[in-house]
Amino acid sequence: MAPTSTAPAGTRGSKLKAFVNAAGGSAEAAREALTEAGLDFEMVQPGELETRLKQEIDGGARRIVVAGGDGTIATAASLVAKKDIELAILPGGTLNHFAKDHNIPADLGKAATVAAEGIVVGADIGYVNDSLFLNTSSLGAYVTFVRVRERFEKHLGYRIASFFALMRTWVMLRSFAVTLEVEGEKKVYRSSMVFIGVGERELKLPILGNRVKNGRRGLHVMVVQGRRRARLFGVALAGIAKGTKEAEKLPEFDDFLVESCRIELTRSHTLIGLDGELKEMRTPLDYRIERDAFHIVTAPPEVDE
Repeated sequence: MAPTSTAPAGTRGSKLKAFVNAAGGSAEAAREALTEAGLDFEMVQPGELETRLKQEIDGGARRIVVAGGDGTIATAASLVAKKDIELAILPGGTLNHFAKDHNIPADLGKAATVAAEGIVVGADIGYVNDSLFLNTSSLGAYVTFVRVRERFEKHLGYRIASFFALMRTWVMLRSFAVTLEVEGEKKVYRSSMVFIGVGERELKLPILGNRVKNGRRGLHVMVVQGRRRARLFGVALAGIAKGTKEAEKLPEFDDFLVESCRIELTRSHTLIGLDGELKEMRTPLDYRIERDAFHIVTAPPEVDE
């Protein structure tokens, strides 16, 4: 995360427009925070968000503000990438990985202040084929987990649904053939899960999926290989209990930090996870990272969440 400005962006006195995902669980809290901060805002349905953001950008906006989860943020990031436009965020999702990784306060009142007065830094973006992701992408077991959790979540809530989804994923665990091409070298695996993160990632609870503090930049590719559930369970426990460094010692776990890679599968299409959402894509899957791809507004070091 490289700074592009070390001083407030100077938006005071200029018109700053925020767009709130009206369907988000924190929409009302975001409305109150923006009102308290004196910022102009608009409640937008998810299907209208991209259109309204495009209109704001085409109208010459220098900075836009979005309130919502990682899906909302990803939509905005895809529109401002490689443009001289700043993106400010009021995090309103369940986990808010991107906001946590970029020093954006979880408190929406403080986040609204940062949106108007924060410093501007460069943020990295991951791509698989032409689809953008901010945090992580995955194949295999985690995709099964998300599909099952989504079915349970409507009736049980996120945490209980996640527990039952984990149990069901274990029962349904399957391995698949995957060829990973890194820096011109091909590696062939029989894998149950492939995980790709923007920046170096951690497996250890309770920071599962978070970026490693002061970690290296790049695409962090992790492969869990093998067919036997007992051994795969051992790999999972090692990672969850002690972290990625401990899992790296096991022969069933392999990881790389790269700028790009290609994943080849035996099928023409596959379902993958992108920041917790599922998307069907044509194979092979070409992953790459774009460094400092857009400008993000974040809290200065002295602002404590």
